Amino acid sequence: MRRAILCFAAMLMSCFSVAAYAQTVDVKALVAAMKQGGYVIVLRHGATNRDQADTDPLNPDDIAKQRVLSDKGREVAKQVGDAFKKLGIPLGKVYTSKFNRAVETGKLVSGGEVVATFDVTEGGLVVTPIENDRRAEALKKLAGTPPEPGKNTLIVTHKPNILDAFGKDWFEVKEGEASVFKPDGSGKAVLVARLQAVDWIKAAGGN
Repeated sequence: MRRAILCFAAMLMSCFSVAAYAQTVDVKALVAAMKQGGYVIVLRHGATNRDQADTDPLNPDDIAKQRVLSDKGREVAKQVGDAFKKLGIPLGKVYTSKFNRAVETGKLVSGGEVVATFDVTEGGLVVTPIENDRRAEALKKLAGTPPEPGKNTLIVTHKPNILDAFGKDWFEVKEGEASVFKPDGSGKAVLVARLQAVDWIKAAGGN
């Protein structure tokens, strides 16, 4: 019994350590590591227009019936992309949801084309629970997959997908927030840091 309690306490402390590290990360040290590649950035899409809704969620190609990036959201996504370039953070594969707000965020941050996939597209109530579970597992698998050598993978998705894949600690994940993971080589993703858009911009010498 005592051994079980000690194991639980150690596990609990480990959880608190991960959370604390994610909050107090040394951004300069993280950037230096990311310059070498090997990380996966799971990004919630940029800021959107709050007076819009997805009125035809089964048809992600119909942009007119979606919540899209606001002007500020586009501006900040572009600033994050500029910061990545200035900091020397190399991006390799870029996966996004099929919704335009994610596709546009991915293009603005990476400066290139993206692979839009249902694997990281928000399903919500319009797909089956089985399909939502599949997408959560697909996101976890992508986050645990090592990037191509010398590169970092970028995945742009949605709050429900992030919450389903990584748990309740992401309940308040903000638009534009990045969770940086390091694949451990066994298919699992280890959280390294959670950063807001402003953190990348400030690290690059912006306001």
